Amino acid sequence: MFLPHSYEVALLFMIGSMLCWGSWANTMKLCPGYRFQLFYWDYVIGLFVGIALFGLTLGSMGTNGAHFLTDIAAAPQHSILYAMAGGAVFNIANLLLVAAIELAGMAVAFPVGIGLALVVGALSSYILSPQGSPVLLFGGIVLVVIAIICDSLAYRVREAGRPTSVRGIVISLLCGVLMGSFYPLVSNSMSAPNAPGPYATCFFFVLGVAVCALPVNYLFMKKPIDGGAPVSMGGYFSASSRWHVAGILGGAIWVAGATLNFVASRVNFVGPAISYSIGQGATMVSAAWGVFIWREFASPTTRVRNLLIAMFACFIAGLSAIAVAPLFVK
Repeated sequence: MFLPHSYEVALLFMIGSMLCWGSWANTMKLCPGYRFQLFYWDYVIGLFVGIALFGLTLGSMGTNGAHFLTDIAAAPQHSILYAMAGGAVFNIANLLLVAAIELAGMAVAFPVGIGLALVVGALSSYILSPQGSPVLLFGGIVLVVIAIICDSLAYRVREAGRPTSVRGIVISLLCGVLMGSFYPLVSNSMSAPNAPGPYATCFFFVLGVAVCALPVNYLFMKKPIDGGAPVSMGGYFSASSRWHVAGILGGAIWVAGATLNFVASRVNFVGPAISYSIGQGATMVSAAWGVFIWREFASPTTRVRNLLIAMFACFIAGLSAIAVAPLFVK
């Protein structure tokens, strides 16, 4: 398998992860009227397509460790279970995030859910595998959280008058705890004795997502927690082929980010906390898509413009601090 041998390459992998995680949701905008529960089935298919492409290319190249398929066959049971558990936790968190957005809006769901996930995931990952300067790492995380808060305030101003849903806030909190908990499970999978490499680990992670999605997403179809009407599988089969392609593309993009992130986390001088923290900068990438491409803040007021400037300034500063944290280790 291919593993980075320099920090520069590992950093490119982490930035690539951030871009993929922050961009996959754009494919949902290509499917207006397609309920997320139906989109999610195509998304899961895309996860398998993406990890197969990565596993049979980068995962089968180089001299580090075993070939992708050999690595999968030789993986010990405890590593498989940890990776699948991580996938299951992520799956539930991802579905809750979308429900929270429907109930409370992005102004609440993203800062509460993803902000909490960043803190929980980075802290727990650092405790398990302390790598890099803690001052730069956690200082950078604070700046990124401030950036997320600025983003939420900008959305709040734009959506002035919309009532805040207590139910949405509770779901956002639960999402944040779960979203921040999946990464330590994946790290445990890769750090156990005779553990598989990151490409095979990602395959088992995707398998965990799929196994969990079957009952959970089906339950959300029948009893949507966002208060919407129940969803039938008939809507999936009657959907446009372009929507199915968009969903598969979305899953492939997300898993590309996950693979790059898992690979970077195995570099000794990076570690899971730094890799995860940079990857969670995806929130600001998605905000950039909204601001510059989808024009969600067309003709912003002075207050909104200042909040957006502060958001990107804090994000760039925080991301820079996290990125250089591995270079300042005593």
